Amino acid sequence: MKATMTKAGAACALLALGLTIASVASAQSGTMQGMEGMDHSRIDKSPTKKPKKNKSTAKKPSKEKAEARASQPDMSQMDHSQMDHSQVDHSQMDHSQAGTPKTGQSQTDMSQMDHSGMDHSQMNQAGGEQGQGAPQQGMTGMGHSMGGMDHGMKMGPMQGGSPPPDARDPDTYAEGTSFANLPGNEMHDEMPFGRVLLDKFEYAKGDGEQGQNLDAEAWYGNDYNKAWLKAEGKRRDGHLQSMRTEALWDRTFATFWSTQLGVRHDTGGGDSRNWLAFGVRGLAPYWFDTTATAYWSGGKLAARFDVRYELLFTQQLIFEPQIEANLYSKSDPARGLGSGLSDLELGLRLRYEIRRQFAPYIGVTWARNFGDTADFARARSERNKSTQVVAGVRMWF
Repeated sequence: MKATMTKAGAACALLALGLTIASVASAQSGTMQGMEGMDHSRIDKSPTKKPKKNKSTAKKPSKEKAEARASQPDMSQMDHSQMDHSQVDHSQMDHSQAGTPKTGQSQTDMSQMDHSGMDHSQMNQAGGEQGQGAPQQGMTGMGHSMGGMDHGMKMGPMQGGSPPPDARDPDTYAEGTSFANLPGNEMHDEMPFGRVLLDKFEYAKGDGEQGQNLDAEAWYGNDYNKAWLKAEGKRRDGHLQSMRTEALWDRTFATFWSTQLGVRHDTGGGDSRNWLAFGVRGLAPYWFDTTATAYWSGGKLAARFDVRYELLFTQQLIFEPQIEANLYSKSDPARGLGSGLSDLELGLRLRYEIRRQFAPYIGVTWARNFGDTADFARARSERNKSTQVVAGVRMWF
């Protein structure tokens, strides 16, 4: 009984061994057959270094493996260019060992290929977005002849020239509304303003005399055109010594500068006189408030200069020096005025602005007559020099 079982077990073992060998051989044959349609042009065929084996432990290949290797066909001379790869299923293939061309290795030269006859309508461009902007190697010389392609595009003429006959008139969008000034929408430079300034309203005392000084002006208009009135006079010991009034048209001609054209009337201290006036006023460099006016009356000429400057110690405490001068081309004995430089006055005033519109001040003035004007003053027993202390208020509204 034991002998029978031993023989049966040996037979089964031999049968299993035979089936195993047959299965291995069949698998290797099927793999080689499935690789007939593969593109082996990109497989890295460079020789790989084999690990050195210890000669003492290396085993000789078995006879079965040697026979299997000998049975494999030689594929080194196989021509793959004529193979049909359309039916090859690559999904089950192991591409992990497939080599990629190294940098510097030559690739297929596509520079001489003519793509004009190719049908690109079926190309899969799903991955095109990822490759946009990447340099395409080997395609610099490709002939992309598109002469036979008709995209159905019609290029119109460039813009310019006469509008088409059916173009809409742009004025129709206004619906008949004409250009006109809208009440209440004037620019600020066109809006009229006015101001009355009492620049000097003061009491003066010194050198044996006392009196009052007045310097006022008023204007109304916009930034370009104004009607301007001026008045300046002196009163001493209860008598009007001199009074000058002017009515002018002020016209802006440059930044910070304007012309003034009008008339002047002199009273007090003798016969009255009327003059035509023409001058300029504005801010000179470094913020000097300057007024220069020329006058004409019956062949006589006169000129007047007024320069002042405001020096701010604080926003409320302001120091203002001022200088005034009068010149005449001819003497006027009736009014006690000589030719040339007639008189010169220098004033220093310090004011404190309780409000911008109201500021009390104190100061000192120095005045002197020159030339024939000094001679006329001596003849009337008047002083040619005077120094006076002044105190008053400055206000405007």
